[in-house]
Amino acid sequence: MTRFSFRGLVYALVILLGLLSAAPNILPDSLRQHVPQWYSQHTLSLGLDLQGGSHLLLEADTDALFARQLDTYSSALFSDLREQNIRYVKHASKQGLSVQFTLSNPDDLYKVKQRASEVSLQSNGSSALLLTQQSVIQQSTAPKGIAAKGISQKGNAIVLELTEEYQAAVVKDAIDRSLEVVRKRLDETGLTEPSVTRQGSDAILVQMPGISDPSNVKALLGTTAQMRFHWQTQVNNNDSFTRSDINDRQYLLEKHVALEGEHITDAAAVFSPETSQPVVTFRLDNDGARQFATMTKNNIGRVLAVVLDDTVVTAPVINSVIPGGRGEITGSFTMSEAQDVALMLRTGALPVPLHIIEERTVGPDLGSDAIETGVKSGIAGALGVLVFMLAIYGRWGAIASVALTVNMALVFGVLTLFGATLTLPGIAGLILTMGMAVDANILINERIREETKKGRPAGSALKIGFEKAFGTIVDSNFTTLIAVSLLFVFGSGPVKGFAVTIAIGLITSLFTSVALTKLLMQRAIRKHQREPINLSSPLLVMADKLGPFNFLKSKKLALSVSLILTLCSMALFVKPGLQYGVDFTGGTMMEISAPQLSTEQLRTVLKEHHFEDITIQEYGAKNQYLLRAPVSEQSNALSNIGANTGANTGTNTDANTVATQGSNIEALKQVIQDADSTVVFNKVDVVGPKVSDGFADLSILALLIAGGGMLAYLWFQFEAHFATAALLTVLLDLTKTIGFIALTGIEFNLTAVAALLALIGYSINDKVVVLDRVRELLRISPERSLADIINEAVNSTLSRTVFTSLTTLLALLPMALVGGDAVNSFAVPMVFAVVIGTSSTLFITSSLLHMLGKRREQKGKAQLRPTAEEVKASLAHIP
Repeated sequence: MTRFSFRGLVYALVILLGLLSAAPNILPDSLRQHVPQWYSQHTLSLGLDLQGGSHLLLEADTDALFARQLDTYSSALFSDLREQNIRYVKHASKQGLSVQFTLSNPDDLYKVKQRASEVSLQSNGSSALLLTQQSVIQQSTAPKGIAAKGISQKGNAIVLELTEEYQAAVVKDAIDRSLEVVRKRLDETGLTEPSVTRQGSDAILVQMPGISDPSNVKALLGTTAQMRFHWQTQVNNNDSFTRSDINDRQYLLEKHVALEGEHITDAAAVFSPETSQPVVTFRLDNDGARQFATMTKNNIGRVLAVVLDDTVVTAPVINSVIPGGRGEITGSFTMSEAQDVALMLRTGALPVPLHIIEERTVGPDLGSDAIETGVKSGIAGALGVLVFMLAIYGRWGAIASVALTVNMALVFGVLTLFGATLTLPGIAGLILTMGMAVDANILINERIREETKKGRPAGSALKIGFEKAFGTIVDSNFTTLIAVSLLFVFGSGPVKGFAVTIAIGLITSLFTSVALTKLLMQRAIRKHQREPINLSSPLLVMADKLGPFNFLKSKKLALSVSLILTLCSMALFVKPGLQYGVDFTGGTMMEISAPQLSTEQLRTVLKEHHFEDITIQEYGAKNQYLLRAPVSEQSNALSNIGANTGANTGTNTDANTVATQGSNIEALKQVIQDADSTVVFNKVDVVGPKVSDGFADLSILALLIAGGGMLAYLWFQFEAHFATAALLTVLLDLTKTIGFIALTGIEFNLTAVAALLALIGYSINDKVVVLDRVRELLRISPERSLADIINEAVNSTLSRTVFTSLTTLLALLPMALVGGDAVNSFAVPMVFAVVIGTSSTLFITSSLLHMLGKRREQKGKAQLRPTAEEVKASLAHIP
């Protein structure tokens, strides 16, 4: 077998595997029943923005967790100190995560440290601790990951704190256990394929397809459901605390937990045969049953309080021994509430309170519309690109079109293989990928045209054209990948999907545009190796007739206009400023369709119910409205999602209660529904201030790192002035695009940030092609003037620059025109960015490179550092 046929076989297998991976997504039902189930079900999942559903981001209340851990440890230590007859006075701590006390005898400090180490070892099984008198958080030398607790002395007071190592271990364990509890609770509700994943170090992301009203789920997930049994006491001291029931009846209880709720193995909601009221019955495991029988036997006549999340749900008097491990919780339950309590007891308590800090809901109708518009705009863009390639290069354009089609199929195959989720920004990424991937094919065809014009036969022109284009393709794709990788690292949800789609597309395009296209072209000229390639079309003839332009002739004017536009963009950034979405400001954004309400009627209804701060904006079709509520409005007019209570740290410190800061929009929705029963809530986004602050910080960081990463790469690949000229031009493109977003009033959200990072990748890609040609010409003719070389480089790549921009615009325009509001923040700025980026490549990058290059000449430096071969040759002449 020859090398050529073997290469073709490998390519065919790669393409076949890609197509087989993508095929289940388009298999008709008639064929699905004839293929294995594991294969037919291996398809791309649709994101919530395409199929509708709800997304909740839950953050762990680590302060409450640490306070409870510290309370448990300090209680054990103080009990041990009393047994050792070590006297102390406990103080109210000014800091919530520390316990302060003073020893009656300062000489007991060594004993206290020793007892603290022993209690810590007994309570969590960690190795012996090294304790110092400085802040233990900085000074503890306990092994990493071990539950290390410490003690330090500040003046006469002793401060008890948790070390950082222990805190990290506790959070990791709590999140791991919380993930399982959340999954169990969602499974018990019968939800279809909910997704529960870790987000960062202390958050959990819950995605629920098909759920347009997550209020019941929020109640389940926002309730810790920690149940404990405490005996009532008459002694009010450090070992007691007060809790109340739903009727505000106060109970003084022993702090000591008589029985933990973790012993409950089953619970059910039933009607009591005595009262006919809903109650919750529960069953304990064997250890719990024995403990329950013993404690009830020894405490007949006492009140046993059942405390659920710091609320007394029932407090019966124990009249006899309760054997068998069965019990009943009575209270003012409805059957629905009793079922929820039983569900939470069955699935176990959350080890840490979870706060809902972000909520996004998309209605199913809006999701289906998004699919329709995304598919239509994608098909229109793809057809535009393919037709344009055929119009430019004829049959060679057909080969490029085949490669592009295979590339898109491979992208779908890889996404399916990885089990990716397809979102609307992901569809936008696919469309942009096609526009950017065609650049490699245009580069190759233009290089082959150049070699053909030099009189080279088909075989030689093809070989040299691919060799010269390959380095440029790698450089341009790699710089784009730098920006895209930052989208994945710093983005979230749909933005990550957008980044993954483009990254996969760029990588697969290297295979299809270089390997597959070359193979197909070689087969096309197999019998005409010594004949010239006919790469001609009316568009190419027109392009060739355009005389060479002197792009540096008006460099001062070009730079002046660019700077003026940049200054105007900066002014627009200040006023009117960017219209930030809830991703950055926090708050609530709701898209509704209210056929029976005019704008004024809706505004009047909201004001009557004290929702004055909510802004109303008409958008889309008639009676469609966009409602925005800032964070302050959520705090005052909207009720909280729920509240979770932390652990009690003793009578000398108040109970550590952490209220959930969120946005319960149920009251707002109810008000609108009362005014218009036909209202449809198409989309609801609720973002807490902490999340929005994080988005803003990460977006700025991503843009800075993208610029720094590209500068470093270009500095390594080219020269310092090459990299500086390219990055300065990209910065000017970026500022103009931000000014455009401010001028047009397009919402600045995470999708807009994705557009800016995509702009950086696209714009730098364009500049690298020109820089690569300048470097090539400098190597060939270093004696020529820099101005002539730059002008020739720009002119020789002009057709490639224009054709690539046109194909990218053809891919983007349908999405910008009919893609809908969901991708409006991406597509429209990208159309502007392509236009401004192309013009800056021709006029600004060339002018800056010339200015920086002339300054380099004045310093006596060469335009390019010598290659390894040149260094070797110069050393050979040294005697």
